[in-house]
Amino acid sequence: MKFAFLLLPLLPLLPLLPLLAQAQAPPLPPQADTLKAVASPLSFFGYAEAYYSYDFANPANKQRPDFLYSHNRHNEFNLNLGLLGVRYQDERVRGALALQAGTYVEANYAAEPPTLQHVSEAWAGLRLAPRLWLDAGIFTSHIGLESARSLDNPTLTRSIMADNSPYYETGAKLTFEASPTWTFTGLVLNGWQNIQDNNQNKALGSQIQFKPAQKLALNYSTFFGEGKNEAGPSLRWRHFHDVYLTWQATPALNIAAAADAGWEQQSPGSDAYHAWQAGQLVARFQTTPKTAAVFRAEYFHDPKGVVVRTASPNNLRTFGLSAGFDYAPTERAMLRLEAKQYQARDFIFPTGDELWLSSTALTALLGVSF
Repeated sequence: MKFAFLLLPLLPLLPLLPLLAQAQAPPLPPQADTLKAVASPLSFFGYAEAYYSYDFANPANKQRPDFLYSHNRHNEFNLNLGLLGVRYQDERVRGALALQAGTYVEANYAAEPPTLQHVSEAWAGLRLAPRLWLDAGIFTSHIGLESARSLDNPTLTRSIMADNSPYYETGAKLTFEASPTWTFTGLVLNGWQNIQDNNQNKALGSQIQFKPAQKLALNYSTFFGEGKNEAGPSLRWRHFHDVYLTWQATPALNIAAAADAGWEQQSPGSDAYHAWQAGQLVARFQTTPKTAAVFRAEYFHDPKGVVVRTASPNNLRTFGLSAGFDYAPTERAMLRLEAKQYQARDFIFPTGDELWLSSTALTALLGVSF
């Protein structure tokens, strides 16, 4: 029972087990002579976001700090993320397969085998009961307010807390849609954002989503397990908690807030832990039907370098501010502009052969979803 705490993420799901009885949907009413069109369960999708970013540190290798995985190339036009995929969904079966490319993929999937780096999603799902799904494979992370796709997020660029928590996961998950208000998910994973597992250790996760109203959503996600995917029998346990909310305060104002807290053993078998914390607050103002202004404040503190290692002996403690402008001429396309600055307590941001206390960048993005 030494690691019994790994079962904690699944405790919220235990009271729901009696609800998993099978049920049969009522038959459809007989049709008249006229034929009724039925939507195909198979659909195709694509996504592309091209960007230009200028970092005022003017890094000689054109690479922005290593802990920034999205929009990370300096003074060049490039593709952050391109996707092509297919989805399938009927009453009992669902799944998706999507391939990807871009500088985000190059940076964030560098530790994966080359044959797997370009797989964004590859999963299959089966409905076990009317409101219970089992999905397995490679899927998007259950952690965090932000995803890899800029057009799905309130801001153009990702926060440091998003770039240094999982974007993708590999494993199996049970999702129980208890009601339109509550959704519960339990997961068994290879680890902390990895496809290939380099050891015998697995991780557990949980997610609870609460939507008391159409304009308000709350999310609580956890991770318990080994986080570094290192080969060998020794391991350091990591436990992590993520909380976020989104609130449509007025027809023109959307507010999002998120907070992370994580702990990892200092050494295998140790009772001492290193900790890190992060948070952000985002306000998005819809200035016209096609334009919006976006503002974000964020904080990240990882004093022992658990998830972020910087170019200096000091590790990351920084505060960031960003301001952006969005123009969406259609529902499927958006032009985004953003200015962002990070201010650190120590000299950690590289520029040539020096280190700076701050990092300032301007980024422009054109994204299309189809």
